[in-house]
Amino acid sequence: MKYNSLAAAITLGLTTSPVWADEQPPEDQSIERLVIVSSRVAMPIREVATSVTVVNKADIEARGHANLAQVLQSLPSIGVTNSGGAGSPTSLRVRGEEGYRTLVRIDGVDISDPTAPQVQPQFAHLQSANVARVEILRGSQGLAYGADAGGVINIQSTQYSDPLAGSVSAEYGRYATHNLSADLGGNHKKFDYYVAISDYNTEGFNSRVDDLSQDKDGYQNTTVHSRLGYQVNDALTLSLVARHNEGEGQFDNCGFAATASNLCQSEFEQSNVRAQASYVLAASEHELAYAKTSVTKENFNQGVSSFLTEGTIERVEYLAHSDLNADTRLVYGLDWEQESITTEKQSRNNTGLYFEYQSEIARDFFITAGVRRDDNDDFGQHTSYRLSAAYIWSLGDNELKLRSAYGTGFRAPSLFEIEYNRGPFAFPPAATTELKEEKTKGYEIALEYSTHSNSHFAVVYFDQKIDDSIFFDLTGFSGYLQDPGQSKSQGVELIADVKLSQAWGLDFNYTYNETSDTAGNQRIRRPRQITNLGFYYQADKLTVSANMRVIQDFVDSAAALDDYQLFDLSARYQINQQLVVFARIENLLDEDYQDIVGFNTAAAGPHIGLKYQF
Repeated sequence: MKYNSLAAAITLGLTTSPVWADEQPPEDQSIERLVIVSSRVAMPIREVATSVTVVNKADIEARGHANLAQVLQSLPSIGVTNSGGAGSPTSLRVRGEEGYRTLVRIDGVDISDPTAPQVQPQFAHLQSANVARVEILRGSQGLAYGADAGGVINIQSTQYSDPLAGSVSAEYGRYATHNLSADLGGNHKKFDYYVAISDYNTEGFNSRVDDLSQDKDGYQNTTVHSRLGYQVNDALTLSLVARHNEGEGQFDNCGFAATASNLCQSEFEQSNVRAQASYVLAASEHELAYAKTSVTKENFNQGVSSFLTEGTIERVEYLAHSDLNADTRLVYGLDWEQESITTEKQSRNNTGLYFEYQSEIARDFFITAGVRRDDNDDFGQHTSYRLSAAYIWSLGDNELKLRSAYGTGFRAPSLFEIEYNRGPFAFPPAATTELKEEKTKGYEIALEYSTHSNSHFAVVYFDQKIDDSIFFDLTGFSGYLQDPGQSKSQGVELIADVKLSQAWGLDFNYTYNETSDTAGNQRIRRPRQITNLGFYYQADKLTVSANMRVIQDFVDSAAALDDYQLFDLSARYQINQQLVVFARIENLLDEDYQDIVGFNTAAAGPHIGLKYQF
């Protein structure tokens, strides 16, 4: 491990940026590739025993999708469903768990929506523009975050090393789609800065199958993201992240009886700010941060407001790690969070304390052991823990790694779930149900093989369980009920990234995911089989990427949906050092398919664009 020399190398590489999950590590390190999502501190990826996938800027640009969930859906164990096109409710499920079980942070900013039925990120409004790197932690291993069974997605914006750099990009595609983005950033003496803006607009298509009017349901999104850092001295760094996201969309089927309409509109607005101070000592690093999220959502039926909700999340975090010796360190932290739905005058506090021991106990044998204690205003104290281990064998110039991890967690019923059951729309049995916390546990075991030519192969088995899951009563519509017993998700991931030559490569992943509720039925909207097969070519000025996604064996509302295959093709050509032209076709074969019963999906969609960078 040699944490002292590693930390020094990282600090030198980042210049004025502290080594935390809230900052972007360099894309290539002379020592080893680093990830920060697993334990919120920088770790060489070869030492990590949890399942982590990294997507860099080149990967994101090659796939080209405007929405980040669409980019990530080609990764292992990720399923995405959408009810009606861009801007419509979107769920990203990791290993068969609900989207609200996955935490998303952007430059350290938690983008969860406290006003949602379950506190969760709004993937429908999360654009891929100006994203430089994404790290995905799969499974119930989010100890340092207090995260649930799905995992953690850590997103980092671009960090320029020159005093002044930036780019401007414009794209046009089917459904009169415009996607504009620009960013500007740099690093000068003790300052580093970054500001980015994107504007996405589409006329869309008719979202619902039963809407005979065939009206188009469009969407518009504007996102501004900024980051500022200042190195006070060799030890102290201050930074600030501010983000604002607005989305406006049209949808069908709102209102009741005489007021029912297909002329519906939704408005979403989220503002985030996070201020932090990082302090580096000889054998330890410390970070103190304050963050606030504000969300406003409003729906309109034929121009008349039919629903308004506002909420906030305030969070104070202390995170640190100390080197006990050259091969061992202790990661520890404390966080306080207050969720509020201000329109309902509801709020709740949660305090968490955690420790994790990390050590290379023998050469190439790495272990971690961590524990977390949460104290929730409404649901008392809970203890979670995570254990992991990885052992690496050297096989000439190649490596074989055996790793395993086990983790637990809990989710308190959301403020929305509790209030709904107490409100005027609930009735027995939900109105008389006293909701309690859900508990999760899961483990995984994996074998990985990496070659000196940077090819990588892995087989992973995972098993996750949720006790007493909360669900909405879709039979009697009485409210939220508790499902006593265990819901399960278990399966196998097969992963390969093969360098066929210096220019050609192949990436493949296959996930077999067996899910069941407490009655033994397959859980809805979770394909039993997901396959992604991609080819890429990169030489001189041309990059070509192709991906085939196959979805098999899934159900929705007790109805089996047809299997389908989606084929995407994209290309980029570097005209000169500053100018790039790119094009792609989504759903090239014009597959007619459904992810959710009753909702349409996009037909074949060609797009073309131009990017200028300086």
